Amino acid sequence: MSTTGANADPLAALGSLPGVADSVESVRKAVDRVYGHRIMRRRSTAITSEAALRGARGSAALSGADWALEEVRRRTDFGADPEAQVMGAALRLSAEAGQLLSIWRQSPLRVLARLHLVAAASQGEEVGRPRQAGEAVDEPLVELPLPDAQEVSGRLEGLAELIIAGTSAPALVTAAVVHGELLALRPFVSHNGLVARAAERIVLIGSGLDPKSICPAEVGHAELGRASYLAALDGYASGTPEGMAAWIAHCGRAVELGARESTAVCEALQRGAA
Repeated sequence: MSTTGANADPLAALGSLPGVADSVESVRKAVDRVYGHRIMRRRSTAITSEAALRGARGSAALSGADWALEEVRRRTDFGADPEAQVMGAALRLSAEAGQLLSIWRQSPLRVLARLHLVAAASQGEEVGRPRQAGEAVDEPLVELPLPDAQEVSGRLEGLAELIIAGTSAPALVTAAVVHGELLALRPFVSHNGLVARAAERIVLIGSGLDPKSICPAEVGHAELGRASYLAALDGYASGTPEGMAAWIAHCGRAVELGARESTAVCEALQRGAA
């Protein structure tokens, strides 16, 4: 993740990997279609709210709390059991992400710390900061080798440098790298998957690809399934061109499915059925 040397914009180089340009174009067309829907001109706030709810449900499902959407709407107590706590964390992150856009480009590490604090909903000394040597990580669904605290620190700094410096890479590429790097590192003692997906959402919104946050990639990641998600993550962690391209394509497909979900919401509102 270096920003020095012959290529000072390594994210841009990823855009030239085989198939990535096609993924970027496919995502752009999917996003444009939902933004062009006639309901968006009158009910965009409602679509954004519904996308936030469905995105939170999808992210929680990937972290082990796979609830029906109506159950998420119905529940008010999100502290009763471990699954409810995961769902509560996902909902809080969905609400918080939009408040952090102005900070992200200047201080991404501050945003990540805030996301973890919001997800964990506690004031323990291990919350809201990267893990330290010897601290365990509660992330049972990701089985990649766990980098040590020193490697985590270095790679987080490298990621932050890339974001602050800016890139000519498409938003999809940047969002996929942020998401994949955070999942591979698992920099916090808990809630890393939820934080990684929230960070992906921040990039997609802040880049201008999805400014109204109506294309929840989390919905798509959940629909594609946990096995597919983890297999694509293995590709990212491998660092090979093929693996990186496959991860970016997977994230692109997730955004497309999120756009499709919001298109369905628009159609339901148009019919007066939602």
